[in-house]
Amino acid sequence: ELMTGYTMLRNGGVGNGGQPWVLRWSSRIRLTWLSFTLFVILVFFPLIAHYYLTTIDDADDAGKRIFGPRTGSELCEVKHVQDLCRIRESVSEELLQLEAKRQELNSEIAKLNLKIEACKKSIENAKQDLLQLKNVISQTEHSYKELMAQNQPKLSLPIRLLPDKDDVTFPLPKSIRNCRLHNCFDYSRCPLTSGFPVYVYNSDDYPFGSSLDPLIKQAFEATVRTNVYVTENANIACVYIILVGEMQEPVMPKPTELEQQLHSLPYWRTDGHNHLIINLSRKSETQNFIYNISTGRAMIAQSTFYDAQYRPGFDIVVSPLVHAMSEPNFLEIPPQVPVKRKYLFSFQGEKIESLRSSLQEVRSFEEEIEGNAPADYDDRIITTLKAVQDSKLDFVLVEFTCKNQPKASLPTEWALCGERDDRLELLKLSTFALIITPGDTHLVISAGCAMRLFEALEVGAIPVVLGEQVQLPYNDVIRWNEAALIIPKPRITEVHFLLRSISDNDLLAMRRQGRFLWETYFSTSDNVFSTVLAIIRTRIQIPAAPIREETAVEIPHRSGKAAGTDPNMADNGDLDLGPVETEPPYASPKYLRNFTLTAMDIYRNWNSAPGPFHLFPYTPFDPVLPSEAKFLGSGTGFRPIGGGAGGSGKEFQAALGGNVPREQFTVVMLTYEREEVLMNSLERLNGLPYLNKVVVVWNSPKLPSEDLLWPDIGVPIMVVRTEKNSLNNRFLPWEEIETEAILSIDDDAHLRHDEIMFGFRVWREARDRIVGFPGRYHAWDIPHQSWLYNSNYSCELSMVLTGAAFFHKYYAYLYSYVMPQAIRDMVDEYINCEDIAMNFLVSHLTRKPPIKVTSRWTFRCPGCPQALSHDDSHFHERHKCINFFVKVYGYMPLLYTQFRVDSVLFKTRLPHDKTKCFKFI
Repeated sequence: ELMTGYTMLRNGGVGNGGQPWVLRWSSRIRLTWLSFTLFVILVFFPLIAHYYLTTIDDADDAGKRIFGPRTGSELCEVKHVQDLCRIRESVSEELLQLEAKRQELNSEIAKLNLKIEACKKSIENAKQDLLQLKNVISQTEHSYKELMAQNQPKLSLPIRLLPDKDDVTFPLPKSIRNCRLHNCFDYSRCPLTSGFPVYVYNSDDYPFGSSLDPLIKQAFEATVRTNVYVTENANIACVYIILVGEMQEPVMPKPTELEQQLHSLPYWRTDGHNHLIINLSRKSETQNFIYNISTGRAMIAQSTFYDAQYRPGFDIVVSPLVHAMSEPNFLEIPPQVPVKRKYLFSFQGEKIESLRSSLQEVRSFEEEIEGNAPADYDDRIITTLKAVQDSKLDFVLVEFTCKNQPKASLPTEWALCGERDDRLELLKLSTFALIITPGDTHLVISAGCAMRLFEALEVGAIPVVLGEQVQLPYNDVIRWNEAALIIPKPRITEVHFLLRSISDNDLLAMRRQGRFLWETYFSTSDNVFSTVLAIIRTRIQIPAAPIREETAVEIPHRSGKAAGTDPNMADNGDLDLGPVETEPPYASPKYLRNFTLTAMDIYRNWNSAPGPFHLFPYTPFDPVLPSEAKFLGSGTGFRPIGGGAGGSGKEFQAALGGNVPREQFTVVMLTYEREEVLMNSLERLNGLPYLNKVVVVWNSPKLPSEDLLWPDIGVPIMVVRTEKNSLNNRFLPWEEIETEAILSIDDDAHLRHDEIMFGFRVWREARDRIVGFPGRYHAWDIPHQSWLYNSNYSCELSMVLTGAAFFHKYYAYLYSYVMPQAIRDMVDEYINCEDIAMNFLVSHLTRKPPIKVTSRWTFRCPGCPQALSHDDSHFHERHKCINFFVKVYGYMPLLYTQFRVDSVLFKTRLPHDKTKCFKFI
């Protein structure tokens, strides 16, 4: 079969039908061969290769092994493999760290989710609480409104009394003497909250304006421009004012012409209600030309009145305007001491009718006592006074005949003799000045009598008015018996005895009160006009407008520098000086008695010496002095606030106590181009308890450095810019000062916190005094007959320097707006003495010395730049200041004291467990 197959294969499988079989067998052989070949290759080749490789790795040179198994360290010896290994290790480590962080973050996320859930619950609870609070607040507000509606009185405009517009059918009063406020004044134009607006006519717009005295008109216009009550809106005015005199004789209009011009005023409204006609007199011979003019329901203010013309409580008796365009010269005013002068009393005047009568018939006292009453009291006055002069028991000067031509006067009036300067020289030598009222009893006041009163008060001669029927200036608000003697003419025989019986203390008190009245109501045109307005405002019970506070121009500054702590300042031992204020600054309560004072204490307000404060608007605070200490007419005084009711040491020293347990003070620091010293001083205030804020008075025209970083002491620091370099700026009533207590401190003062707190507590118990640290005193220089300023150590003092002292803000208003301008000018001239001026002012008002606390006599910081007080001329200037201030006040107001306040436990040995008792009073 093989051969057959082979034959068939050779023949190509063709023939006899065998060709296809051959082909199939050939194909099968090829596949079998191919399969065998692949099997051999796949089986034997790996075995051969494995044997070969194993033989190579068994060689003796281990370093030549290539394919054998190797350890990890051996593999890393290759450079590129080493890099890969390091990368692998780094990546592995980072992966481990990331995994740890992932787990940590997952844990934190879980915690935060828990907190978020808790916060959501808290927010829901807070929303519920807030909703409840809103409901409570809403209910409280509703209840408050209900209570206010129940308890607050209804306020509406006063009932209209008179027509608002012209009404020809409205009847005029039957007699001008019947006019009073209740029937001739329209209150509806003057509500309590109106602010008392006053409209002043321009006299130049009317024909009579050309007849006015130029000096009086100029002075009146200057006063009107600066008055706080004057308004240009006539539609809202409460009172309308027109100036009609003093008129010059040659061009004086006829009474009928003046009456027509008055009735034609735009707001006269037929009868002139709510109008005030002012007739000022600059000379003693001023005529009463308004007497024959119909003024309707208008008020009249002048110096001469007849009884048929004067309407008490409606018209106003004013003082003459002597110093029309000038301020009083205090250097020419004599001092108030010595109390008694050369002449016991003096009088110069002439009245022709009385003189002739006395010369023709001189009767003895015995004849008059028997019942023969004199026809004219002036005759008896002349006889009595001449007898006193001839007795020579006292030096008396009386002259009933003028050496020169007497001044023009009204009938039966005693005319003035000589020039004003001559009369003043005589009054400077007189303890009393006699003023004899006119013989005509229908003349209740004349310009001549008012002029005599003015001159007597000006030079300190106590007025003795003979004639009780006289109506002295502003008599319905001033108690003249405190400054003058008003004696009926029938008591002329007792005058000499009465004057000799008055003690020196009473004489000085009357002289001081007279000086106060003259400075306040008589001396200048501004005082006269302000007094007239104040009388009307007081009558209709409208409170004064708020006083002007000094508007500060704040200097922008950068703060943020952390204030350090001076160990000398903070070393208070175990004393707790009180809490450092973390809440917003707490301002002192504002003045709330403005309406009360319009209804009470009227006389005390107008007669409280020495200062015209009720003529000025009220202050924001309520300074009440004790009743025995006279003060400006604000009415009552400083609130009595004590220092606490005891306590066991630590509890007491940690709180102020007293009737007002919460109170703060403001530091006012004056500085001038000493930035480093200033910054150090401000840093020392860091952590000071009860500090409200610090007001830095930048007294230099050069602004602080732009890159200066101010310390952060926990309270606001206000840097205010001043208009000029003046030490008076220290006492300006800045509007930024919101507390009653002011600590005036120099920029180089070095005080510990416990000392400051001690001074603050002492001041709270003596709020009307200056309370400070460095004491000084004044002394009389016998060889030079003048006052000296002394800073030596002494057992007594009369001044406390305001470079480190507490005082009430009320005194800042008085110093800046009420104290005579001559004193502030002296301070600016010498750039010195402002502290002396403040001590003079407070002692003058309270009649009390200042209070020195602790034994400290100086407060300068060590190493600070030299101050003005180190100049050689410093003490010489202060000597001059004291003597000048004495001339301005007329006497020495400073009072000596040997009193010094120290802690209750000062130098007291106590057990250790008691040493925490508060060391202050």
